[in-house]
Amino acid sequence: MFESLSDKLSGVFDGLRRRGALHETDVVEALREVRLALLDADVALPVVRDFIAKVRERAVGAEVMDSVSPGQQVVKIVNDVMIEQLGGEGAVPINLNAAAPIPILMVGLQGSGKTTTSGKLARRFRERLRKKVLLASLDTQRPAAQLQLAQLAVQASVPSLAIVAGETPVQIANRAMDTARREGYDIVILDTAGRLSIDEALMDEVKQVREATNPAETLLVVDAMTGQDAVNTAKAFNDALGITGIVMTRMDGDARGGAALSMRAITGAPIKLVGVGEKQDALEDFHPERVAGRILGMGDIVGLVEKASETIDQEEAERLAARMMKGKFDLEDFGQQLKQISKMGSLSGLIGMLPGAGKLKAQLEGADVDTKILKRQAAIISSMTMKERRNPDIIKASRKKRIAAGSGTQVQEVNRLLKQFEDMSGMMKKMNKLGQKGLMRHGLSALMPKGMQQKQRPF
Repeated sequence: MFESLSDKLSGVFDGLRRRGALHETDVVEALREVRLALLDADVALPVVRDFIAKVRERAVGAEVMDSVSPGQQVVKIVNDVMIEQLGGEGAVPINLNAAAPIPILMVGLQGSGKTTTSGKLARRFRERLRKKVLLASLDTQRPAAQLQLAQLAVQASVPSLAIVAGETPVQIANRAMDTARREGYDIVILDTAGRLSIDEALMDEVKQVREATNPAETLLVVDAMTGQDAVNTAKAFNDALGITGIVMTRMDGDARGGAALSMRAITGAPIKLVGVGEKQDALEDFHPERVAGRILGMGDIVGLVEKASETIDQEEAERLAARMMKGKFDLEDFGQQLKQISKMGSLSGLIGMLPGAGKLKAQLEGADVDTKILKRQAAIISSMTMKERRNPDIIKASRKKRIAAGSGTQVQEVNRLLKQFEDMSGMMKKMNKLGQKGLMRHGLSALMPKGMQQKQRPF
């Protein structure tokens, strides 16, 4: 997400930071590069103009020009303006401030991920808020659309409205609300039909449903990968319906990110959620300040910690940590650690949440870390017996061949894993031996192999 834009902006800001003092011409030239980067990222032209004007107004001033680190000051100004452009500080929650059953209307074009997002949202309400949710498909246009939502409802472990042939979307919506009232549902998610393009019939249909149900939220689902088309779609729906929020899907696949930067300015509606994968739990709150941080190479440590707390088994993590500190860490523990990391999502996504990770991601480009290394290492460990996992020293040539054959890998890969584990074990033993005071005195270089150690000043 935003990789292309982030890379270009990082280059511009690196140049500013290297200068001891800035002149107005330096800032103007840098902003010209920022402007080109934003346009290349498919940000709407009016939005780019407004963005550059705001940054120039704040950056070309005595306070910045005379500051101790003017380059860093300009980066901060760009960050602040970008946060404003994306919607301001903090995520905007889904509005559930209404009497139950609360109707939520999902709208958008065909293929935007509307039905899938409806299923994800239902699961989110059930798991996070412990709400009783009913899913209802109002899509009578697309073949098997109602069956698709019914299947997604099963995956999300929530009920879906029974399908009755021949009903209009408004009739289905009214039946969904009546059912929800009778059976005590908290939320009803109404998945409307889409079209391949915006037309009058689509808008009329959605307006009728909205008038019949008076939804607390009208959420527009747009595909981030469609770039400027997504912005045009959002404007058309907002002009016709007055949307209350936006859900952007396939944000994990959009390297440019221009649609996200344009949405709030063009529609006035906040981006509330983003889809970041195919799995049903791959739906996240949209935090403008965190997104701005990632675009500008500052990372998203808060998001990383939140992701870890949601996915990592605390008891298991503490057990592994205790074994590490006692020097009893073995391949069985290593395999459990790999599973914990895999639960957090793709490594490239996690790396992108670290400050200054752009260069690291560039080094890993093409290595296919996610699909090759983690899965293959897990397969290798799974092909070992429990005795081998607990005592890796017994794994000799014949055992390596058997493990490689069982995991569909090569003996060299088994050797690489064992060497990696050996290095990790050695580092843990050194940590245990040095203790906290020793680490403070000698620094992290004390954990490195002798050939890589460098003299460091103590803190």
